[in-house]
Amino acid sequence: MKYLITLLCVLGFILPGLAQSTETTAPIIFIYDASGSMWGQLEGKTKMEIASEVLTTTVGTLGENQQVGVVAYGHRQKGDCKDVETLVSMENTSKTEVTKALKNIKPLGKTPLAYSARMVIDQLKASGSSATIILITDGVESCNGDICNVVSEAKKAGIDFKLHIVGFGLKKGETGQLECAAKAGDGMYYDASSAAGLGEVLNEATQQTVTMPEGNVTFYAVKNGEPVDAWVKAYDLKSKRRPISVRTYRDTASVFLPPSTYDLEVKPLEGSKISAIMVRNIESFEDKVVHQTISFDGGTLRVHTTNNGEGWDSTVKILDQDGKTVTGGRTYKKPKDIELNAGVYDVKVMGLRINGRYREHVIEDVELSSMETKDVIHEFATGIANLGCSESGQLVDVTVSIYDAKTDESVAAGRSYTSESSNPREFILTPGNYKVRLRGRKNGADTTKWFEFSVKQGETYTKMYEW
Repeated sequence: MKYLITLLCVLGFILPGLAQSTETTAPIIFIYDASGSMWGQLEGKTKMEIASEVLTTTVGTLGENQQVGVVAYGHRQKGDCKDVETLVSMENTSKTEVTKALKNIKPLGKTPLAYSARMVIDQLKASGSSATIILITDGVESCNGDICNVVSEAKKAGIDFKLHIVGFGLKKGETGQLECAAKAGDGMYYDASSAAGLGEVLNEATQQTVTMPEGNVTFYAVKNGEPVDAWVKAYDLKSKRRPISVRTYRDTASVFLPPSTYDLEVKPLEGSKISAIMVRNIESFEDKVVHQTISFDGGTLRVHTTNNGEGWDSTVKILDQDGKTVTGGRTYKKPKDIELNAGVYDVKVMGLRINGRYREHVIEDVELSSMETKDVIHEFATGIANLGCSESGQLVDVTVSIYDAKTDESVAAGRSYTSESSNPREFILTPGNYKVRLRGRKNGADTTKWFEFSVKQGETYTKMYEW
């Protein structure tokens, strides 16, 4: 009996430790860029400093028993394509160990992305472990490796991992192989160009782990019948958890969304000038898969403005139903095609070189459907006023200021000078009644004169005021 009690006491100390160990989650292994280019500057700091600070903060938000490993490349020898070292083993649960390792890294060498990935994957294969791998790089492969091929072959061999890749300050056109590798690794490729952006994507990547349940929501994005690479971000309307993201890579993307109701923000990454769209109230379930095809098939507003029946140059603003400007353009006397998401818009046009109360016009509540081309036409009406000043047959230099006779609003101004090319000065005005102020000098003194006139559509009014 005494032996049994002693045994139970011993187990009482041992079992909590065993219980704690079983609570640890599958490792997250960071492959960290320590190549020489990390000395480059962003926001007044080196990319090395930014990455170290942001990664330390990200690791600090992980669960107490989350296993975290760190592998660095390019930090010991300048030209060595096999300079890859495990700084913190994947069994580690100490955040302090990660912080210490990051502080001691000094960027130096090359960017062996493929070799780094192979080394980590080989460790998983040898240990039979599953892991989430997050590779951070500010450059492309510099050792003739093919990381996409490495990842694809590992997946075919049945090694259980998820690979996310973060491109930190990469240029457009440099990401193809990295995107390929992330897709092959059932993960995401993220772009980050600042400390805030890096923090955001690392927080997102650490949520999308290898242990997440099978996807219960699938997405497919298209435009004009062709698949589109798109970024889908799901916002939980009930639990208000962090947004969950997935990328389609021109294919069907699958993600696990805990059962709830979501709003989706969907941003096309190619093949469209259309801005992100929102898809509302998508439900996810524990026991069934929900599919959502997202169409970027927008429509086209063909905006055309005329003045007295002739094509006219105008500026165009497209406003959404909240009054926010979505896009715009200029007609240059021809119809202007503007591609938009399907929806309802206000179209604001302003006739250039036209003055007067009616030089702007808003066509309200224009409804546009997918694949539709809708003509939006506005016809301006104007007349011409030629206004000048003379004295005893000689042209007089004056400033000409025109006001709406009803509202006293200033609508146009100019100067006559003493040249026949500008005196009288031509003004294109919308029909209405106007007041004119002439200001100049007479007999050495400042002098002001006023008169009124009317403008009718298609007619020309000319007045040479006798000074």
